[in-house]
Amino acid sequence: MSTAQETVEYAAEEAPRLGWAEHAPEVYKAMIRLDSAARQGLDPTLYELVKIRASQLNHCAFCLDMHTKDALAAGESVERIVQLSAWQESRHFYTEKELAAIELTEAVTVLTDGFVPDDVYDRAAKHFEEEELARLVAAITVINAWNRFGVTFRMTPGHYQPGQHK
Repeated sequence: MSTAQETVEYAAEEAPRLGWAEHAPEVYKAMIRLDSAARQGLDPTLYELVKIRASQLNHCAFCLDMHTKDALAAGESVERIVQLSAWQESRHFYTEKELAAIELTEAVTVLTDGFVPDDVYDRAAKHFEEEELARLVAAITVINAWNRFGVTFRMTPGHYQPGQHK
């Protein structure tokens, strides 16, 4: 029987393998510039949904921590964030434009077949002007790169504060 005074013991927090930004500051700064350029003209909510979905697919805990906190701080609902991992069964939580972006995010992130299917691209192209579509694909590409840094160097989630890296 547990008591109110009983404490829960969580697993130990792992330290990152390497502080890559300190060892490759030019690369880090270039990534920040690329990220900033990609986000221009994109709806901030859509931008965060894309970042969260790619980070879910890539199992990047650090990026999930960051982008869910930023999305919540920007007014996104907990419900939509939670349902994002099952968006195909939860389509009614998202606009058709958001669904097209989420589907495109999956296709660009998981290149299992070696290409982005025409029907997925065409659906996105119906909802986005060409410049916006180019920036969306850039944003998806950038978060995939961030995810690879986060996963490879085992960046530790849980310490990010909303807006910290903007």
